[in-house]
Amino acid sequence: MSSKLSDISHDQFAVRRQKLADLRDKGVDPFRTDFQPTHFSSEAVAAFVEGAEPEEQPTVSVAGRLIVIRKMGKAQFVKIQDQAGIIQLYVRLDGIGADEYADFKKLDLGDIIGVEGQLFQTKTGEISIRASKYALVSKSLRPLPEKFHGLTDAEQKYRQRHLDLIMNKESRERFFNRSRIVSGIRRYLEDRSFLEVETPVFQNIAGGAAAKPFVTHHNTLDRDFFMRISLELYLKRLLVGGFDRVFEIGRNFRNEGISRRHNPEFTMLEVYQAYSDYRGMMELIQGLIRHLVTDVLGGKEIKMPDGEVIDFMGEWREAKYKDLVCEKVGDPDWFSKSKEEKLAKAKELGLDCQEDWEDYEVSNEVFGKLIEPKLIQPTFVTHLPKELCPLAKITKDDDSTIDVFELCIGGMEIAPAYSEQNDPDVQREMFEKQAGEETQDVDEDFLETLEYGMPPAGGLGMGIDRIVILLTEAENIRDVILYPQLRS
Repeated sequence: MSSKLSDISHDQFAVRRQKLADLRDKGVDPFRTDFQPTHFSSEAVAAFVEGAEPEEQPTVSVAGRLIVIRKMGKAQFVKIQDQAGIIQLYVRLDGIGADEYADFKKLDLGDIIGVEGQLFQTKTGEISIRASKYALVSKSLRPLPEKFHGLTDAEQKYRQRHLDLIMNKESRERFFNRSRIVSGIRRYLEDRSFLEVETPVFQNIAGGAAAKPFVTHHNTLDRDFFMRISLELYLKRLLVGGFDRVFEIGRNFRNEGISRRHNPEFTMLEVYQAYSDYRGMMELIQGLIRHLVTDVLGGKEIKMPDGEVIDFMGEWREAKYKDLVCEKVGDPDWFSKSKEEKLAKAKELGLDCQEDWEDYEVSNEVFGKLIEPKLIQPTFVTHLPKELCPLAKITKDDDSTIDVFELCIGGMEIAPAYSEQNDPDVQREMFEKQAGEETQDVDEDFLETLEYGMPPAGGLGMGIDRIVILLTEAENIRDVILYPQLRS
C-alpha cells in the first residue's frame, strides 16, 4: 500500500473511531444491539407479491453489511449484503424519524445494520425495502478496499479472506459451492446406506500412504504421535468389525511441498464398500460426480482455461496405465527395457529423472509429467504398477500390476480406487517390501486386525479440494481452501 493510501486509510480509521466514541457518549453501543432478521436478502425479494397493492406487501427485516450508499438529501438508497446476496433499502427522514435519520447519515460503508420495512418495487423494477426502523449492530472501524478495484492481490486475498469474501462475489460463490458439494457427497453416500464415521487424527504409525508426516507430542502419555497422512487403515478396520459401507470426510496432514494443487493440510473423502471391488468403485464415483454436476451445481458447464468443455454425461474412457506409457514413449516393449534404457528415453523426452530412481519411478514420471496433464475428459487409468500401492490386490493375470484405477479429469488425478488387499500374508509381504530396512514402520496392529478376516472390498479416495478446483473452475488450491498455509 502506498504511503498516500496508507494515510487515507489511517485518517478514515480515526474518523470512524470518533464516530464510535460519539455514539457511546450518547449511550449507544453498536456492539450490544439486539436485532433478529426474519429473512435473508434473497428470501425477502422472493416474498414480494406481484400484483398486490403497496399496502398489502409483506413487512420483513433483514441484516447485512452496507456496501452501497447513495445520498439524496432527505432520502437514501443503500444496499446491504448478507450470506444470500444483496438487497436495496430505501431510507427516508419521514420514514424513520429525524433523529434516527441524522444518525443514519453518519453510517459508513462496511457497517453492519438491521432494517425493518415493507417491500416495494422501484420504477426500475428492483425489489427493495422501505425502511420503518433500523439498528446499527456492528461498527466497521476499518474502511473496505476501494469499490472499483476490489481485492485483486492474490496474496492479500489468501491472508485476509474476510475481505476477499466481502468484496469478491466469485470467491463467495466458490465457497458456497464447496459447502454444497460436500453436502451433496454426504447425501449421495447416505442414500446408498454408507455410514459416516470419524477416525483418529493422531496415529501411532503414519500409514495408508507414502508421505512425510507431521509429528506432535502428547505430554500426559509422554510420547510422539503422527498426524494422519491417510484415513485408510482405520476405515478398513471397521470393515473387519462388520461395517460394510463406511466413509469419512476428514483432514489429512502431509509435511511436504506447497503448490497450485498441494496444501499441507487438506480434506479427503475415503469410501469403503464390502463385497465390491475397483470396478464397483468406478460405478460409484461416476454416479457421484455426475450427481454433483447435475443435481448440486444445476448442470453447470465446466470448462478448462482453454475453453474445452468437460463432458461428464458421455462415456468415460478406460485405459491401462502400461498402454498409455508405451504409446507416449513410442515403444510397445517399454516395460521390458532396462532402467538405463528408460532413463535415456526419459531424458530425450525432456524429463529430469534421477539415476538412483527405481525402475517403476521412471515410468511413473513419464505418466505424471507427460500423460496425466493431457487427460482432460474423464478417464479411468487402470492396472498401475504394484510398487505404487501396497494396499491393493495384485492383478490375477499380471503380477506386476494391481487392480486399481486413477480417475483423471481436467489434467489431474481426482480419485484413486482399489480392489482392497484382504490377504494378511500378502499384505505383510507388501508392507515389508515398502518399509525396507525401516521394519518398525510396519503396522503390526493393522496386520493383526486383517487376520480376523476382512471381507473383499472396494475402496476409493477423492481429494475434496481437487474436486472443488475442478467443478468451480478454480486456478489454485488456495482459491478453494478458506485459510491455506502461507509463508510468513
